[in-house]
Amino acid sequence: MSKSTITRLFVGSLMAVVGGGVVIVTGGLLMLANGTLTMSGPDVTGFQPSTTGWSLIGLILVGVLATVGGAIGQFVAWIGAVINTSHLDDKTWFVLLLVLGLLSFGFIAMLVYVLAGPDGLRPESQQSRQIQPA
Repeated sequence: MSKSTITRLFVGSLMAVVGGGVVIVTGGLLMLANGTLTMSGPDVTGFQPSTTGWSLIGLILVGVLATVGGAIGQFVAWIGAVINTSHLDDKTWFVLLLVLGLLSFGFIAMLVYVLAGPDGLRPESQQSRQIQPA
């Protein structure tokens, strides 16, 4: 998997996670606003079933599916980046992506990789030409 494919997958799945979160929060707030959920202080104490309420539950489920799909996309992009950097002669990027991902800091590692990381599938001579100023 090339770095451009990894970048597109990372950005697209990040948009799915954020969009899914927005849909979930919007659906929950609309359930509160139209009286589908009965509140007593900070606790939900009742559910008033209605057509609108069930529609909003469907909307929330769509948001959950988008978020889960985006999370899976993030994982696939991380795996692709780890495999891509394993082809490099210098294993620094490979080790950083692998260790930070396993320690639950994979998002930060992927963000840095997408912004500044090398492409392990590009020949080394082309990578060195990009680093040196023209």
